[in-house]
Amino acid sequence: MSHSHDLPHQEKLKPKPKAVIVGGSIAGVSCAHALIRAGWDVVVIEKSRKPPKGSPTGAGLSLDPLSQELIRSWTGRPELLRDITCPLAIDQNQAIDDEKTRKILARDDHFNHRAAHWASLHDHLFAALPPEIFLWGHLFLSFSVSNDKQSVKMKAQVLDTGETTEVCGDLLIAADGCLSLIRNHFLPNVKPRYSGYCAWRGVFDFSGIEDSETIKNVREAHPELGKCLYLDLAPGNHTVLYEIPNKRLNWIWYLNQPEPDLQGNSVTTKVSDGMIQKMYQDAEKIWHPALVQLMRETKEPFINAIYDCDPLEQIVWDNVVLIGDAAHPTTPHSSRSTNMSILDAAVLGWCLEKSGLKNLTAALEEYQSIRLPVASKQVLHARQVGQIKQGLALPDCKPFNPNTATQEECKMLLQRGVPFFGQNPLLRSSDLLLASKW
Repeated sequence: MSHSHDLPHQEKLKPKPKAVIVGGSIAGVSCAHALIRAGWDVVVIEKSRKPPKGSPTGAGLSLDPLSQELIRSWTGRPELLRDITCPLAIDQNQAIDDEKTRKILARDDHFNHRAAHWASLHDHLFAALPPEIFLWGHLFLSFSVSNDKQSVKMKAQVLDTGETTEVCGDLLIAADGCLSLIRNHFLPNVKPRYSGYCAWRGVFDFSGIEDSETIKNVREAHPELGKCLYLDLAPGNHTVLYEIPNKRLNWIWYLNQPEPDLQGNSVTTKVSDGMIQKMYQDAEKIWHPALVQLMRETKEPFINAIYDCDPLEQIVWDNVVLIGDAAHPTTPHSSRSTNMSILDAAVLGWCLEKSGLKNLTAALEEYQSIRLPVASKQVLHARQVGQIKQGLALPDCKPFNPNTATQEECKMLLQRGVPFFGQNPLLRSSDLLLASKW
């Protein structure tokens, strides 16, 4: 059985243009905010059956100052954004040797990011949107563009009933992640590139046990937790540790290994008790005892396989556009994934508002010309930083060893080194903020 949400195409019955957004993650909800403020109607298609409010889904992330400003302008609740984030004023990279002694390799005291849990940020953005724009439990199946290129029709399966439904609009926005099915339609030969390493990840909740030995030891070993992004580097490995709100610590351990066998459309792999026990044993050989204890006491650690893609040459086709990880899958080493998604949404909204539906082609071309060069350079930079921190082979230089590295070699470790850090030279942030306050 098929239902249709077709809208008539007479201009007088359709005062607002309509966008269909596939994917209700942070890229999708950011896009909804930006387009509503640009005067568009939006429908968000998401396969999850309900919003992830209060969900332990995901882990920590960091927001740069421009993303923070854009989110505040979208939600109108700056105090709430402050409540759900912790300061990350410092970016500190340190080497750890066989004796578990650490020395600082590179430090930035003006990092000026803020840390959040993925689910908290998603809820903050979602709560400021009209709930009726979301179609939960809808699995994207296919799409088609009309012969005159004026409209697009998207088909989805309603998971609760098995029925097929159609949603029509003027623009299709692919916010369907790094394994995007919509990107695959246009670029079937573009495959994710396995980085050569995976990440064990965990979020440790220390509410109610703030005075425990584990937390005392972690704070003693990391005295600036609560305002510092700590990265420990050993040959062929590195870890990340920082605090996120509600008394939680987010940790990541990147380790080189063959590409895992992934199931379905996900980069997260299932882990067994045996794998977790081996992880603990391996960690004890390399990392500071306080961090190992934190890992041991974290419930349900999980593994992410780390992928990116070579930069795309195109992210717009007729009235279909890619944003977020669908447009530029990236490794996490420059804190760009979420920040690029938010900026993509803001730039797209700005271009659409400026040009209007009659000039949709020009608006999408401008979006592509603004975002593609910046995102491409950032993806390649993040890739190189990951290879350096993991001690992988790089053209024309020996693998990085944190215990013997020179000061010059360590400059690449800081997130400040990412192209366009702290700015967007192709579009003034004041223009974006003006558009988002429309």
